Amino acid sequence: MTTTVANPGLPDGTAPLNRAWPSEGLTRVPYWVFEAADVHAAEQQRVFEGPSWSYLCLEAELPNAGDYRTTFVGKLPVIVVRDRAGEINAFENRCAHRGALIALDNSGSAKSFSCVYHAWSYDLKGNLTGVAFKNGVRGEGGMPASFCMADHGPRKLRVETVGGLVFATLAPEAPPLREYLGEEIVACIERVLAGRTPVVLGRFTQSLPNNWKLYVENVKDSYHASILHTFFTTFGLNRLGMRGGLIIDKSGGHHVSFSAIDRSVENTAEYKSEKLRSEKESYRLADPTLLQGFEEFPDGVTLQILSVFPGFVLQQIQNVIAVRQILPREVDRTDLNWTYLGFAEDTPEQRAIRHKQSNLVGPAGYVSMEDGCVGGFVQRGIAGAADERAVLEMGGASTESQESRTTEASVRGFWKAYRTAMGL
Repeated sequence: MTTTVANPGLPDGTAPLNRAWPSEGLTRVPYWVFEAADVHAAEQQRVFEGPSWSYLCLEAELPNAGDYRTTFVGKLPVIVVRDRAGEINAFENRCAHRGALIALDNSGSAKSFSCVYHAWSYDLKGNLTGVAFKNGVRGEGGMPASFCMADHGPRKLRVETVGGLVFATLAPEAPPLREYLGEEIVACIERVLAGRTPVVLGRFTQSLPNNWKLYVENVKDSYHASILHTFFTTFGLNRLGMRGGLIIDKSGGHHVSFSAIDRSVENTAEYKSEKLRSEKESYRLADPTLLQGFEEFPDGVTLQILSVFPGFVLQQIQNVIAVRQILPREVDRTDLNWTYLGFAEDTPEQRAIRHKQSNLVGPAGYVSMEDGCVGGFVQRGIAGAADERAVLEMGGASTESQESRTTEASVRGFWKAYRTAMGL
């Protein structure tokens, strides 16, 4: 008989979901969490609009007053804009009148914003500043005398930055961003980004046929890459015998997986003994310069995957620096926004290397097989199995930082943070 743990709800009094988590705790994940419509709906309020911080954009994408980008916090449409005082503001991309989008473009520059539907206008802080025909026409119609523009406007978000990344939260009780992340995660972000000026080399959106949490699990799964991604193992970019480890913050929600290539160690015996598909000795590169990069960091780390709960990823794979934004769309559909970065300080040779190596990862990359495929395989595989459970016992049951990457500790960490946020 399967035993379960009752769902206590949240401390703020939010009603509990009619769900129960397996009694084994973090070593079992029920498949209904990827399929249930009520869970998916509750996540917007409890996770994305709860006391967490969501990535919005890069500071470098808003260099001047009036520069803006539109994005999302979960499903919530958001405008992020730099005002004339140089501050970055974020507010809901929803007109307070009838709910239409305020800004229609992905990015641009504006002195103010005006809704196309009825021309309600807003300043760069999200304050309502104008209502068309507020006083009526020829003394007739218009808004009532009691109407106060200061009482109407889109919801505003708290904005903070770290390492040139812009994050925001809707929850007044959320701790400051750096406290939310913790010192180790902040240090790993700043290791990659701080002190340099990011330049966007390219961006695209990948549509994933699976629940958003399956992609987050994949990002935090530190040992699948050397099994799934044939290219990485065959050409020595990622093997579990390399120097590396995991950093997991105390909440469990944020993690860093890192490794360093050691050309003096082959690290092939384990893969041959396991008879894995991940190593193809017959494969050769027609252009070996694809793997010829430059030493970018003094610590020798050649791969660092960092995640921030609930849906942000910062990657360093060789000299490929990118940020990924994970956005839920439906129970079984997710948008993954990729932004590839260079830096203003790059030499022409370094920039050329970044462009060439960008072919390593992403849905059209050499990573083979790509992570977006696997999430779809799982979503299809669990159909009709809502009462079954995934097993997360690799490396034990803990959610602590460790030197081994042959573990699911950071995946369990995600579920620790998720269950806290959801009251499960």
